[in-house]
Parts: sequence; C-alpha cells; structure tokens
Amino acid sequence: MLPVEHNDPINARILAVSEDKIAGFVREPFEEIARRSGVGVDLVMARIAAMLRAGTIRRVRQTLLATNLADGALVAWKVPEEKIDRAFDWMFQRDPFSGHVVIRSTDTISAGSEYKLWTTLKVPRGFSLQEHCELLTQKVGAEKFRIMPAKGIFTLGVGHVRRKTIEPGEKADEPAKMIRVEVVDLDEHQWNVLLALKREFNPEEIRPNPWASRAKEAGVSLDEVYRVAESLSARKIIGRFSTFLEHVKPSQTGVRVTRFNALFHWAVPAGREIETGGEVGRHHILTHCYWREAGPEFNNVNIMAVAHGTDKPRLLDHKAAIDRHLESCRIPVSYTNVFWGGRSEIKPSEISPKIYREWLSDSQVA
Repeated sequence: MLPVEHNDPINARILAVSEDKIAGFVREPFEEIARRSGVGVDLVMARIAAMLRAGTIRRVRQTLLATNLADGALVAWKVPEEKIDRAFDWMFQRDPFSGHVVIRSTDTISAGSEYKLWTTLKVPRGFSLQEHCELLTQKVGAEKFRIMPAKGIFTLGVGHVRRKTIEPGEKADEPAKMIRVEVVDLDEHQWNVLLALKREFNPEEIRPNPWASRAKEAGVSLDEVYRVAESLSARKIIGRFSTFLEHVKPSQTGVRVTRFNALFHWAVPAGREIETGGEVGRHHILTHCYWREAGPEFNNVNIMAVAHGTDKPRLLDHKAAIDRHLESCRIPVSYTNVFWGGRSEIKPSEISPKIYREWLSDSQVA
C-alpha cells in the first residue's frame, strides 16, 4: 500500500511541485511534475492517485484565473448568531458560485468583527454581484453584507508543503507585480472546451495523455483542445494545473497540513495600494494578497493577505515581520487586524453563464 500522507518524503517532493508550480496549460502535466520533482512519472501518477483516493489531496484540476472570466469578490456577511451555521451550509451546499465559505473571528472586538461569515463569490458576465448577494441575503437571513472586489492581485497560489519551512520575513528579491483584474469575453466554443478542461480529475484519470478524454467530452479533437487551451493560457485565462491538499481537515490518520488560516488586513494611504501590495505580496508565507477596498466599517482596509500554518504564534510572527518591512519602506499603516478562520469549506466557484441561468431558474432558488 502506497503512503498517502503529505509529509511522506516522496509525496512531499511531488507536492512541493504539484501544488502550485505547474503554471498555465501543460500537455503532459504529470510528466512535468515528474521532471521538476525528480520522481519517476509512473510513481508520480500512482502517488497522486493514491492521495486523491485517501482524501489527502482534495482535488486535482486545471485551474482558471476566474477573476478574468467572471465578476468576483470577497464578501463579508453579518448574520445573526443563531442563523450562521445554516447560512454556512446553504452557501456551501446550494450556491455553486460561492467558493471559500469561512467563519472568521478576531482576537478582540474591532472594526468589522461583527462580520463572521466570509465567502468568495464569482458571478458570470451579464449577471450582478449585488443582486446575487441580495438573493443570498433572503435565503440565509443575513442582516447586511460587504462586497469587496479585487482591484489587483499580488499573490495567488497554495504550496502549503513548501511553506512549512519558511521563516518570518523571508521574501522575494523584488516586490510582487500586480495583476490587474480585467474580465475577458469567450465565445461558446471556447467555453465548451474550457468547461471540459476544468472538471476535476478522478483517480482513474491520473494517467498519461490526460486531455484526450476531455477532448472527447467536449466533442472536439485533441489538437483543438491544445489550440484553445494554449491560446487561453497566453491570454492569462488559464491558471495552473494543481493538486489541492485537504488543508482544513485532518487526514484519515489525524495528520494536518495546517491548523490556522489568517486573513491579514492593512489600511494604507490612497495612492499607495500598488506599492504596499507589492511589498506585502513578496513575502513567501502568503498564499494570497489582494488590493480590496473594505470601506469604513473595516477602518478603510485596502490590502488583504492570507497565510496558513500549524502554529498561531508563528503566523503572528510572520505578520509582525511584514509589518516591520512596511515600516522600513516608510509606508504608513493607519490600521491593521487579523481575522482567524474557523469552520471552513472550499470548492471551486462555478463561472459558466449557462450554469448560472440554470441555477436561477431552479425551483429551490427562485
């Protein structure tokens, strides 16, 4: 029986690459993982399939830069305490457009701490984030919500295995470059190929030439899948080929990838968001870093970042190192805070206009 824990030495070598190092579209992703990890391709495929069956890996899929395909935002919800668990379940189970669903708390009562339910949301082009949130408000009994679209992205990745050994303050030599959020249009043929590409892999699909079956699914040739996928990758619509670890819940044997996730907030002067995001986003511990406008209820926070770890004081050490770096850059911070993740569920946000129309017309939603 193959080892399936993330900390097995061979699995760790594979995951250090497969989590977030295979950027764009790759014709033979498992061969690329093998080349970069130094593990034979047959063993790479066997180990990934075994970890997927065991639940160590939550999903294997071709990711998309969904911010370029649909209107997206981080949404904070104020929900009465007695309704929050039901609201959590509804958004996770019945709203395919809400991705991360997290209950968050702060160490002290502070700006925005009444907003305990946080979700990521994608709404396909032609539909409204505001109207979607108003519909969800009715369904779950929320009192109010705050929509925070990303104005710029500085860091977007996972790599939990790689980040376990990072020291506070470790950072790239240069500031992170901001990716601007610019939604693009696709035609029906491109959507057809893209929807086949992004479907999650089951263990039996972890094999050579993995896109052949997706071409058949889309009703096109394999060469046409390659043509469309590579053209979309060049347009920065394709994200990466990734194995997503189950980092929220313990494995079958009780091993955890992480225990804590922290959403860091900073408020900096208007006009310095790109500079600040670049300096924050260069720190290796962060899996996400965005420019988002949180508004006066959150003391005008405009830079947000996420870090994961197994030790809460260690995450605070990372936060302190970032704060010291901002001070050394003479970037004034008028307010900062940490929102800690508790109960959470993660799924990819659906982005298909066709599926959105079907969802809206469904009797359980309408």
